[in-house]
Amino acid sequence: MKPIPVNEPYLARNASKYLQECIDTGWISSEGPFVQQFETQFATLVNRKYGVAVCNGSAALEVAIAALKIGSGDEVILPTFTIISCATAIVRAGAIPVVVDSDPHTWNMDVAQIETKITPRTKAIMVVHIYGLPVDVVPIIKLADQYGLAIIEDAAEMHGQTYRGRPCGSFGDISTFSFYANKHITTGEGGMVLTDDEELAERCRSLRNLCFQPQQRFIHEELGWNFRMTNLQAAVGVAQLEELPACLIRKRKIGQYYNELLANISGLQQPMPRTDYAENIYWVYGVVLCNERSETPAEVMKQLAARKIGARPFFWPMHEQPVFRKMGLFAKESCPVAEKLARRGFYLPSGAALTDDAIEQVATALKEVLA
Repeated sequence: MKPIPVNEPYLARNASKYLQECIDTGWISSEGPFVQQFETQFATLVNRKYGVAVCNGSAALEVAIAALKIGSGDEVILPTFTIISCATAIVRAGAIPVVVDSDPHTWNMDVAQIETKITPRTKAIMVVHIYGLPVDVVPIIKLADQYGLAIIEDAAEMHGQTYRGRPCGSFGDISTFSFYANKHITTGEGGMVLTDDEELAERCRSLRNLCFQPQQRFIHEELGWNFRMTNLQAAVGVAQLEELPACLIRKRKIGQYYNELLANISGLQQPMPRTDYAENIYWVYGVVLCNERSETPAEVMKQLAARKIGARPFFWPMHEQPVFRKMGLFAKESCPVAEKLARRGFYLPSGAALTDDAIEQVATALKEVLA
């Protein structure tokens, strides 16, 4: 049996052509024309005025936090069930992450808990869309307006997804994306910061480029980063953008086929196909072992690996990360839903290049393991 990796990226047909153009012209650094083209086209996709390409999604979050001048003593509310990059960007800015538990059905942050976490020191709410369904954004916008808070929208996993018909990544003061290899649009590594605020956009451009001065390049008034995206990366991104609609159709078909094949497994929570505000995009196909099942995700994934099938555990909650506990953060925090998701959840092969035959093999193997 051929191995089935947890993710096999789909690379667009024009990727090689555009990369060759970079090589032929010599434009391989961040100064090349594909960077601006990618920024403009991606900003248009998510209905934003300005896009600022960076070297990865974690860098996008760091730039977004710095651009909003979030710093020492400020609090930022975010879901505990997310990638560590979200909390890391807050902590490295000297600010304090304040976590919210998950909704047990969508696996996103429980919006009903956010207001209880707001204090006089709260500066922003970080909205992170998880795995395939977006966060219910409208109530968060109302809270942000009521309390005068910024919204940072991390839409790293939501390329092409919409919330009530509006693109994910178009909400709030600033939004971020990742173009890692497992994303719908990949540049290998890469990210982008987007906003409708011209001043914020200009600040992001400066921060990603070592805060060089326009008139006196090597005199610096502020510390930035070398977070630039190369023309080579952007060329792949432009090619990927061209085929995003077909990728989205395929990803939804993958999710729907898994739903059908796994429907009769008892004690297995599958992802919600839709909510009243969005249809699942199935960035990854996650499942949760219900409490009545004796197996652990580690045991199941080990047995799948023996069958040459890749799988990966869910995120581990921020409030249980040892690195943050050592810093004195989250000492008495409890988020039971996120804790269950982390301990009982994992995801199956979900890449856009996954074939129907491979999906059937994965489903058959999972049924055998859970029999």
